[in-house]
Amino acid sequence: MNARTEWTESDLGDLSGTVAIVTGANSGLGFETSRALLKAGAHVVMTARSMEKAAAAKSTILDELGDVPVETMLLDLADLESIRRFSDEFHGTHARLDILVNNAGIMMTDAQLTIDGFESQLGTNHLGHFALTGRLIDLIKSTSGARVVTLSSLAHRWNFMEFGNLMFQNGSYSPRAAYGRSKLANLLFAYELQRRFEAAGVHALSVAAHPGAAGTGLADHLLSRWFLRPLKPLLFLVLQTSRQGARSTLRAATDVSASGGDYFGPGGRNEHRGAPVRVESSAASHSESDALKLWSESERLTGVNYESLRTPTE
Repeated sequence: MNARTEWTESDLGDLSGTVAIVTGANSGLGFETSRALLKAGAHVVMTARSMEKAAAAKSTILDELGDVPVETMLLDLADLESIRRFSDEFHGTHARLDILVNNAGIMMTDAQLTIDGFESQLGTNHLGHFALTGRLIDLIKSTSGARVVTLSSLAHRWNFMEFGNLMFQNGSYSPRAAYGRSKLANLLFAYELQRRFEAAGVHALSVAAHPGAAGTGLADHLLSRWFLRPLKPLLFLVLQTSRQGARSTLRAATDVSASGGDYFGPGGRNEHRGAPVRVESSAASHSESDALKLWSESERLTGVNYESLRTPTE
């Protein structure tokens, strides 16, 4: 990184020859992350749940950047079979994976289940990315210096892990609590993945990031009620743009000074805005016992086992 005190996109460096996957890349943070990585020379696989939306995003990228190595693939993180198909297709066309950005997510939705019967926010935001990373772990391990970047949120402080009621199956569901739990799960996963990389001698980094308070479109459904619609323009006066919010992800994905287990977020007041810096997460996110329980339960639920990253007690 250069001598400036603030990290910017100009610090990305030359990413020519690297291969990246960005989930949820057709809009918001995922789109801006993809755009910046492509501009720096990376080959980027932009995934989306709709190929029509993916194609539109790719067209916008090509119009801005010209003939860059961008690829689009279908991936629904709320469907384990979609994740398997994506992994098989990616393995068939790529022999390396330098950067995996676990970005896609849903936010504070009404109670619903994924196709596999998981509470939708935990199922999409955590379990889907757990399964995806596990199915790509062989390429991550064989690509020296690879990184897994998992997106969390300030909302990870909103809840705690309750393994006897992990998916709010006891009737206690609330959109806010479920979102907070899924974002806490993201951090527990990211930190545990790094511990397993180190224990197995894998030359890869697991890092995390959050965008602060950013207007990404993720919460647009919350403003659909008629009496809240007038607030939307006002919110964008105080929120970061998606491009600004993506800076934390980009720093996590590329900063040569980053260490495994680092967590990046905006450096301004309350981590809402500002250039990306290393930030601290909650004590609950560093619970190794909860991380191990979540890991075991995630393997059981998804059927994706990280055999090559087993701990001595497993």
